[in-house]
Amino acid sequence: MLTPPAYTLVATDLDGTLLRPDDTVSPRSRAALARAASAGARHLIVTGRPVPGIRGLLADLGYEGPVVCGQGTQVYDAGSARMLSSVTLDRELADTALGKIEAEVGPVFAAVDQDGTEGRTLIEPGYRMPHPSLPARRTERRSELWAAPIIKVLVRHAELTDDELAAAARGVVGNLATVTMAGPGTVELAPFGVDKGTGLALAAEVLGCDTADAVAFGDMPNDLPMFRRVGHRVAMANAHVELRAAADEVTLSNEDDGVAAVLERLFR
Repeated sequence: MLTPPAYTLVATDLDGTLLRPDDTVSPRSRAALARAASAGARHLIVTGRPVPGIRGLLADLGYEGPVVCGQGTQVYDAGSARMLSSVTLDRELADTALGKIEAEVGPVFAAVDQDGTEGRTLIEPGYRMPHPSLPARRTERRSELWAAPIIKVLVRHAELTDDELAAAARGVVGNLATVTMAGPGTVELAPFGVDKGTGLALAAEVLGCDTADAVAFGDMPNDLPMFRRVGHRVAMANAHVELRAAADEVTLSNEDDGVAAVLERLFR
């Protein structure tokens, strides 16, 4: 009789977690994910990137199931190329939230991820993309950011650290949006109450999996809501101190195939 897997769901963040610094998935990580799949576990990508920013990677991995994108705002089915769920951020509320943040900390630079499978990333003058490889279109003025429905706003400050900016934003935004720190230079505003945890729950329901039977891997505070819903939490060696404190274990860095190291142990 085959022994059922200890975990039926393997949830992985991408940047700083499954992806190496050059935005690739190593042969070792691919083999470890295949081993988990052979044991009966499903792989679920849970990322802050919007759908258009990962479609090429999904094809490269041969990934065909649901994927959580945009900090939980989108659940996309890679097999059918169809959006299963999408939550937009009210653009008037987003503009108001930016005004409150600037009243607190001074000028900020903003970008938005538009809704939809073909949504674009728009960046206002002065904003610098944290991932230069991701496609983005520069606008001439902030008002152009609100031209079409959006799923989230990305915010940067010229002097404050990411942690300082996120803390200040949380202090003034209130229930206008969910504030999260998703990576170096990546403080984001998403629809209030929406995060990687809510996205994970929706995708797990689609898959027929119990999140309590999931192992999750992450590296930044935006992964905390995902950690709160799963049975086993693994932080990368390069993870933010908040995530390391919430983890059940700390693995190797993304550069050293930390995800693979744990999966090789769990799925022998």
